[in-house]
This record gives sequence, C-alpha cells and structure tokens, in this order.
Amino acid sequence: MSDPVRVLLIGATGLVGQGVLAAAVDRPALRLVALGRRAAPLPQGARMEQLVIEPAQWPDAIAAARPGVIVLALGTTIAAVGGDRAAFRAVDHDLALRCATAARQAGVAHAILVSSVGADPDARAFYLATKGEVERDVAALGFARLDVLRPGLLLGRRQGPPRPAERLGMALAPWLDWVLAGSVSRYRSIPAATVGRAIATLAQAQETGHFVHHFREIHSAALGRPGGTG
Repeated sequence: MSDPVRVLLIGATGLVGQGVLAAAVDRPALRLVALGRRAAPLPQGARMEQLVIEPAQWPDAIAAARPGVIVLALGTTIAAVGGDRAAFRAVDHDLALRCATAARQAGVAHAILVSSVGADPDARAFYLATKGEVERDVAALGFARLDVLRPGLLLGRRQGPPRPAERLGMALAPWLDWVLAGSVSRYRSIPAATVGRAIATLAQAQETGHFVHHFREIHSAALGRPGGTG
C-alpha cells in the first residue's frame, strides 16, 4: 500500500474548506493538514493536523509541512471587507499567490485552486478579474499539475454573519438552475460539500497538466472520476 498523500489545506474555515475536511474523513489515502489564522471546526471522526498561525508566517509553515498537494481555498467577499477592493485583492490574489509561491519553492508539484465561474483577468467585474488574475499567476509558477475549480454559487451553511445577497441567491437557485442548461450549465449553483468531495478526489490524481473544472467536471470528480478540460 502506498503512503497517504499529504494535503495542505488553506482556507479550512470557509465553506469549501469545511467540505474538504468532511470529505477527507473517510479517505485514508489522504493525510490532511489545515493551515489558518484560527482553528477550524473539525467534523466528527476527523484525524487531521491544524497549524494556527498568522498569515505572515504561512510561507515558512508551508515549507515545513512538506505537503504533496496544496489546496488554495482562500476567499472573502467585497462586502465582508467593507467594499475595500484592496483588502479583497490582498486575500483572494496576493495571499493565495504568496502561499502558492511558497509551495512551489518547497517542491510541491500539485496545486488545487478554488476560483469562480466566469473568472477572467480581462473581465469587467472586479471580482471575476481578480479571480482570473490569481488563476493566471498561479499557473505561471509551473506546477506539474494544477487543478482550477470554477464553481457557481456555493450552497451550504456558512459561519459568521449572514450575507443577505447570498441567502437570496440560495433561495432563487433552484429556479435559476432549472433554466441554466447546455453551454450555460456551468453557472448553476453547487453544494460546497460536492466541491469538497471533488477536491479530495483530485488530490489523488496522478496525471500532469493544467485542468479547469466547471459544474459538470466538479460533479464528476466528486463521484471519483477526475476529469476537467486541459
């Protein structure tokens, strides 16, 4: 039997991060290490390490952890930072890229980046442009395998204060998803738990390359069939 894959998860307190933690419970092939500025609540049965330190020390912690895979599930919202675009970019682009760079310098060959449907560095929307820029800049680091997940609206119970716009989106999601078929199905909402299971599957993938996963590919990976477009 091969040794478990050591996976370093950054963003464990978020909706997707919690999905990854839950998905890893029944996967002995994964050894998960969560890195964050505060401790993440662990699901029942979880056997995982947690490193709780300030972000300034994360590059050193990444090098010391020596993971085989790094999962970048960092993310905030512009509303959560009071509309401050610079503060939003500092997390979603700068901190994510700094962690990816530290991982690459430490010899990590496989990165998994949680982005957003519609991400494009040339997008007019600031949020989507930022997501597109971090995709581009992480790809430029030269990981042997890079998986980029582009989910639509994430469904699930978040920690922290309520986000009214997001709650409205979740309420409308079943009606909107019904009309999002064919080429626009990638914009459908998706449970964060499904994204977490997809990441757990992709962490064990062996093929090299740059893969992008939208709605259908994320569902496929969650069922144990890693795919994606190259």
